[in-house]
This record gives sequence, C-alpha cells and structure tokens, in this order.
Amino acid sequence: MKLLLEIGMEELPARFIGPALSQLEESLKAKLKENRIEFGEATTYSTPRRLTVVVKDVAEQQQDLTMEIKGPPYSIAYDNGTPTKAAQGFARSQGVDVNDLVVKTVDNAQYVFAVKFAKGSGTKEVLSEILPDVVTSISYPKNMRWGSYELKAARPIRWIVALLDDQVIPFAVENLASQTISFGHRQLSDGEVAITHPDTYLDALKQAYVIADHRVRRKMIEDQVARLAAQCGGMIPADEELLDEVTNLVEYPTAFLGEFPEEYLSIPAEVLITTMKEHQRYFPVFGEGQKLLPKFIGVRNGADNQLDVVAANNEKVLKARLSDAKFFFEEDCKEPLESYLDRLKTVVFQEGLGTVHDKVKRIEAISEDLCRLLGREAELDLVKRTAVLAKADLATSMVYEFPELQGVMGSKYALISGEDPRVAAGIEEHYRPRFAGDDLPKSSTGLIVSLADKLDNLAGYFGLNKVPTGSQDPFALRRQALGIAQMLLAYNIDVDLRELMQVALNAYGELFADRTQDVLDALVQFFTGRIKVYLLEQGYSYDTIDAVLALGLGSLPQVKAKIAALDQFRAHGEFADLYVAFERASKIAGKSGPQIVNPDFFTAAEEDFAAAITAVAEDFNAKLKANAYQESLQALAGFRRPVDMFFDAVMIMDPDPQVRANRLGLLQRVLGLYGQYADFSLIVTNL
Repeated sequence: MKLLLEIGMEELPARFIGPALSQLEESLKAKLKENRIEFGEATTYSTPRRLTVVVKDVAEQQQDLTMEIKGPPYSIAYDNGTPTKAAQGFARSQGVDVNDLVVKTVDNAQYVFAVKFAKGSGTKEVLSEILPDVVTSISYPKNMRWGSYELKAARPIRWIVALLDDQVIPFAVENLASQTISFGHRQLSDGEVAITHPDTYLDALKQAYVIADHRVRRKMIEDQVARLAAQCGGMIPADEELLDEVTNLVEYPTAFLGEFPEEYLSIPAEVLITTMKEHQRYFPVFGEGQKLLPKFIGVRNGADNQLDVVAANNEKVLKARLSDAKFFFEEDCKEPLESYLDRLKTVVFQEGLGTVHDKVKRIEAISEDLCRLLGREAELDLVKRTAVLAKADLATSMVYEFPELQGVMGSKYALISGEDPRVAAGIEEHYRPRFAGDDLPKSSTGLIVSLADKLDNLAGYFGLNKVPTGSQDPFALRRQALGIAQMLLAYNIDVDLRELMQVALNAYGELFADRTQDVLDALVQFFTGRIKVYLLEQGYSYDTIDAVLALGLGSLPQVKAKIAALDQFRAHGEFADLYVAFERASKIAGKSGPQIVNPDFFTAAEEDFAAAITAVAEDFNAKLKANAYQESLQALAGFRRPVDMFFDAVMIMDPDPQVRANRLGLLQRVLGLYGQYADFSLIVTNL
C-alpha cells in the first residue's frame, strides 16, 4: 500500500520549505515506527503551496504486540501457591486474570509477570489518529494564526490530501477535513485537482501546471537558465543558493531573458549583482573573463506565453532599481570616504556601547595593540588607516539602501578617494569570515582589523552580559568567535587568546573596570567551548581535546598541534607505555598533597629513579619547547621502564614519613611533566 499526505498552504517563504519538508518526513516515519506500522521508502515533494510525503510498502495493519509486565517477587505474590493481595492487585491493575500470571526468573530471583496481547489495528484506522499530530508537528521560524483557529503555522493551511492507496484517510485539523482534492496552479489551472491514488499524484498536478517534484523543477530551471545564457553568448556561474530559492518560489517555472541599459555597467558590478540576485531573484549573465553583461535571466511562475511582455515588465522594475543605485553611487562619490566618519556619531552601535564612531575608535586602538603584539609594527600606519575607514561606508546612501554591500562599497569608495589599495582591501576583508566556509582575509590589514572588530564585539556584548544562551545568539557571537579561531589557525598566529581578549577589554577603558576579570573568565570559557566544537568537527577525539584544553587556551595553533599529535600518537604502540606509566604514578601519587623531596634520604632505587626523571625531563622539555609534540610524547613514553623498575624496587607508601614523602614527591615530578602537555586523567582508554 502507498500513503500520500499533502498539506496545502498559502505561499510559504522559500527558506521555510526545506526544513519543514524534512520535519514532515521525519515526523511521519517516527509515528509509523511508534505505532508498529511497517513501511518502505519515503519520498518528499514540495512547491511554495504544498508539503508532501509519499510512503511506499505501508503494511495493511499494525504488528501484533505481546507485552510482559514485571510484577512483584514470587515470594510476595504467592503464599504456599495461593495468590496474595499483592498478586491480585497487580493482575487487576494490568487487566488480566490472576490465574494468567506467569512466573519467570530474573537475576536468579523469581518474579510474576502479566502477559498482555494486543492485536494490531488496521493501518487506515491508526493513520486517522496519528496524522493530525504529524500535520501540526511542523515548526517554523515564524508562525501566524488565522480565523478563529488555535493552530499556528507559517501560513494558513487550506487543504489536506490523505490517501492510503485509493482510500481517503479520514481526519481533521481544526475544522479542515482530509480529502482527495488538491489544487493546481493559481492562474493556469481550473483550480481543483482530484487525486485518486498516490501513483497519480505527480501526473495529476502536472496536468494542472504544477511540477510538484522540487528536484525536477530545479533541474528545469537550471537547464532553461543555462540555455538562455548560451543563446546570448554568456554563462551563469554556479549559484546553488539562488537556484534553491528560485525553485521554492515557483510551481511551474519558465525562464526568460531580459536586458538593462549598458550605462549601468559603470556602477560597480557588485551593486548590479546584488540588485539582481538579492532583490529580484534574477540570474546575472557573465561573458568572457567573468565580465558582467547587460542581461539577466528571470524565472516566471507560469507558462511560456507572452514572455516578451513578462521580460519587458521585469526590465522596467530592474531599471528603476538600477537607476536608484546609480544615483546613490554618484552622490556618494562626490565626497571622500573619510568625510562620512562624522555621520557615524549619530548611529548607535549598541545601547551601553556607544555609537559606531565610538566602535571605530576602539577598533583603531585594538588594531594598534595587535600590531605590536603580533610583531607587525611595520604595517601599523596602514592598519590604523584601515581601522579608521572600516565602517565609514555605513553612512553612505548605497550601503543604507543595500546593507549587503557593507565593506564592498567601502573598498570601492576608498580607491576612488585615493586611499592605498592595501587599505581598500582591508576594508572589504575585515568582515570576513561572515559564515562557515567563507573566505578568510588575505591582506594583513584585513586580518588585523577583522580580529579587532570581532574581539571588540565579543568583549562589548559579554561586558553587557548579552551572552549566547541555548540556541539564542542574536549578535552572532559564536560565529565571530569561530572566525577568530579560524584566522589564528590559518595564519599560525602564536599568541595567547587570553591576551587578545584582554587587549579588547582594555579598549573599553573604565566601562567594565569593576568586573573585568569576570568578563575575561566568561570569554575564556566561551572561546573554549567554541574551539572544542570546532576541533570535534575536524575529527579529533573528544577526550584528547578535553585533555589538552584542560591546561588552558594559550596559543591556539599550539593547542591544535598538541591535540593532533596526541590523537595520532594514541594509535601507536608507544602510547601504552606513556599511559601505563602515567596511570601507575597517578593512582598512588595523584591525590596526595605536595611532597618535599630530600635527597639525603634516597636509597639506590630512588637515586636511579631521580636520575631517570632528570634525563627524561631534559629530553621532553627540549622537544616541547621546540614544538616537536610527537617527539615530546615519545619522551614521556620513556617513563614506562623507570616507573616499573621503581615500583618493583620499593614500597611507595613506606611507614617512614620522610621516605614516603620522597617517593611520592618523585612520582609527582613525573606527573608534573605529563601535566605540561595535557591532563592525561581525562583520556578514556581500555589500557
């Protein structure tokens, strides 16, 4: 049997459809499993007006269920073979006859059990009960209510189709009853579409000008756009995000080619592309050398009739927006970029943290300190100039109209204003990375100002106690912390993270002076959590990460290198020697208090052990100082034989307190060396 569930709605926002469709599929499959209904492959379909799932090979009825419920011990349930009140009460509570109780042995003890059998109901009957929950289980980023209904969803639900083969599954959500009637394209169809069987679903809707399979619809758009681009001698760069969005905006796609006046090519290409993609959902067309052509490709939700009229109307809309953009660009260029700085004094950055102009001053101060901290004093003037101008474009008309272009327009205006190209590059790059997988800054100016900007944000918001909680992160602080980590690692910046955060807090002067330490500690904890998540995603073992991070953040490149080396070393045979030596020393000396070692009380065994510790320590410290982490671990593995010989030669917990202190103290020296690399007690192993 095949199951079809279609939820018909008003047009959903494109970005809601994918997550909602996944939820629908998972919820239905979970409900089927929960209710013991066997099923096969599930396939989803979607358009802006419907979310659909089809499930193959659905069983005709539930699986039968036999349950054994454990009751009281036999000794309590029976008295010389006669059921006691305990047995009678248990049987009554389970709805079985006391004579039907069975006795079973569990862990060498006898208990009474009630055996209950439930025959599976018909699938159609069960589906009538569970499908309302499936429909209402979908959550959306934003919800609304309509009419007098209590139900909430992203858009009003208008119809529900629910079929098991050719039979309607009867149920209702609010006052909306399931049916066999779906609806076709708003303009091209006659409206109602009868769905007689799940197998006819796609064809029936196609006859009504709805391509319900989003995969097919996406391929249609991709092919049509590529064909039109080729016809005018151009091409469309891969843009999966735009393609997905357009797919979720139409039910019957037809691509069309449009043009705009060449005069607008004098505007920076980024402005044109943003206008077409972000505001109109058009595909920009590029020619040779990735040069933007005065053409675009749009996708209408309809057939191929009167495409010339459709193209002309879209051209008018685009021309109006480009005309505005050209005006903004020309007006902005009448003044140098620096002239916009004073306007930032009226733009509030964050209540409690001052204006954007105040933020610029902090970024400048942090950038200056970073240059000195990172040994890049030669670039100080360029970095400071980049920091000063980094946010200036926020006051321009273009960025006010197109916020997506912040940084990009700042770079363009900087070049027009005669600024150093390295400054211009830094202005654009200081926003990077904007998201996971985004490019990192390539210039020194961009790198340092990007670090300064993100450090300022983290210090400021943590100072105001606006920290991320659960899934809530309104200021994207997790993303910015990850961006800092990625930059430090990518460029092998060997600097203590705590020191970086202290530099950022210093820029706030006396604002957080009364709680600087608390803010710093909170930032360290936050960074530690983000770095742990990042390293886990890189494939490192959680306990290896915990062991190294237990020593503190320090230099992130060194932390990662130590984790990588230890993770790799754990696969080697020498790791057993390293860990066994640590474990033997830790078990007996790890919890004892600090012990003073007095060589005057040494025996021959202790003298030998002390000499071995000194030899290993010299080797280990030299390799650790040289950041030769694999070799330093090999040095620690060299403790295995001296530790074993020491344990074999003496009794650590000698009755003589002085002797005992010496022996514990020597083991603590061993543990101290281990502790310079990681907290090995956090390593989980079967050794």
